[in-house]
Amino acid sequence: MDLFTYAQEAEGNRSKLLADRMRPRTLEEYIGQEHIVGAGKLLRRAIEADQVTSVLLYGPPGSGKTTLAHIISNTTKGEFVKLNAVDASVKDVRDVIEQAKQIKAMYGRKTILFLDEVHRFNSARQDALLPAVEEGTIIFIGATTENPFRYVNGALLSRSTLYQLEPLTPEHALIAMRRAITDESRGLGGIRISAEEDALAHIAHMANGDIRRALQALELAALSTPPDAGGTIRIDLTTAEESIRRPFVKADESTQYDVLSAFHKSVRGSSSAALFWFLYAVEKLGMDPKVFLRRLIVACSEDIGLANPQAMPQAVAALDAFQQIGWPESKYVISQAILFAVESPKSNAVTLAILKSMALMDQIRSADVPMHLRDTHYSGAEQLGHKGYMYPHDYPNHYVEQQYLPTAIKDEIIYEATDQGMEAKIQINQQKRRISRKR
Repeated sequence: MDLFTYAQEAEGNRSKLLADRMRPRTLEEYIGQEHIVGAGKLLRRAIEADQVTSVLLYGPPGSGKTTLAHIISNTTKGEFVKLNAVDASVKDVRDVIEQAKQIKAMYGRKTILFLDEVHRFNSARQDALLPAVEEGTIIFIGATTENPFRYVNGALLSRSTLYQLEPLTPEHALIAMRRAITDESRGLGGIRISAEEDALAHIAHMANGDIRRALQALELAALSTPPDAGGTIRIDLTTAEESIRRPFVKADESTQYDVLSAFHKSVRGSSSAALFWFLYAVEKLGMDPKVFLRRLIVACSEDIGLANPQAMPQAVAALDAFQQIGWPESKYVISQAILFAVESPKSNAVTLAILKSMALMDQIRSADVPMHLRDTHYSGAEQLGHKGYMYPHDYPNHYVEQQYLPTAIKDEIIYEATDQGMEAKIQINQQKRRISRKR
């Protein structure tokens, strides 16, 4: 096949794009995910024996979930039905279930329902699946890019085996491209192509392991490069750079939650990591800086607290700067606030005090205000016994020992300062008061 004929076919029938033609049809052709479909693995054995039970495939876009489902469809002797949760309704699901019942009753064959993007199904639509899965009317295969523990009903999740697919790597994309170049029946083997290794490596790197994107770039490079005098299409680094412009970053909702989590955890221990995750999220994933500023403000109490109370004003000022001057100008102010917070001494005493207060509330259920702490700004307060409050500023060191908590928990210590940063001074003060109390 010459280049002109190939181009005509590709233009005339989009279903014959290289990425579609090269989609793996068997487990031997499948690239990656050796931890679940490698030799001897449970899912591989189940597919080969046509004994697949309900499964949930969870992984980032481009990791091979749909391809794996197609391989199962090529392997099974039963019926295979595919629905996309984006446009499928409860009626569509019920129609599949009804047909499955009829096929099982008439022919004794099973029905496998593949539901792509199952996280787009709300609880009501997922509930419609549950009885059929429980009764064995259908074998359910779901695919999702989102955390299934957040987006899939617990009952449906518990009746499915969860398999987590890992992101594919540039090495996997290289395997797919080399295979496409040499495959004469489905790939580019029908035309003479000479691709330099650094060109293929560049495409693989820029595709970030996404095989479909890598094959699309390879096909574009082949179609847009005129053959040399000998009829060979030579794909060099320059051609590769023109065929794929920038790295493809996968930024689904779960990824964004994970990056935000990594940022907050890094605030507790690594200024380098906290700054990196923040800039990566905003510059590469397109996330809103305000999301991270809100998390930073919370961290300034949750993880720093009174060990360095100046961290909070820095974070609030950074939020104000972002709202006033926007991005990217506020990048410097926000980065400063992040670094200030990370390098501050840490204390979770505020967090622990909140948790203990909540636990004590549950323990005593209701709290009566001690008589001497009650409002006395009305005539007759003393007649009701609302007296005895000692004004701390009238005593040495502006402190006097008296009951402040409800009687049931009057001796509890809710806030205990640590020895970190400025909180160390509070700790010393607390210790002095306790010694005075014992006297």
